[in-house]
Amino acid sequence: MTEHKGLPGLRGGDHVGITVPDLEEATRFFVDVLGAERFYDLGPIASDDDWMTTHLGVASTARVERLRFLRLGAGLNIELFEYTAPEQRREPPLNSDVGGHHLALYVDDFQAALEYLRDAGVDVMGEPTYRTSGPSAGQTWIYFRTPWGLQMELVSYPDGKAYEKDYDSRLWDPRDPQLG
Repeated sequence: MTEHKGLPGLRGGDHVGITVPDLEEATRFFVDVLGAERFYDLGPIASDDDWMTTHLGVASTARVERLRFLRLGAGLNIELFEYTAPEQRREPPLNSDVGGHHLALYVDDFQAALEYLRDAGVDVMGEPTYRTSGPSAGQTWIYFRTPWGLQMELVSYPDGKAYEKDYDSRLWDPRDPQLG
């Protein structure tokens, strides 16, 4: 009998939740610039007891003013939160901070997508990195920022990555979501 390892029934990620300073500004960026599709809103969400702390790990007096679900591309759902909370930090963490993060978006045509972001006035960070050696050889990437400072990454590897020849399985691949 094969021993099961990991979370029973896991199929993959469902969504990424992002707290933003202004839900409408964030929605405009994701919809108008990145091409996300808007779905539904929930909220406000608040409690007179410790529900917010117990279930969301925030101050008991925190309030989710609204949250909104979007779909980005062929497989990534985004849940945007707009909170009010005592002692709320308003600056995003750096990638080097504990809890730092970025959101990477795969594109088929890297140069066209990069030109589009630049033409849209998006804060693109530096110049593209082209991986020519190591397990990620074949990949091109660059970071960019949303208007509120969330770091995102544009990434492409239309001919695959070098590691693929050394493994029987693969990382999830947006070029063919059924592979892996």
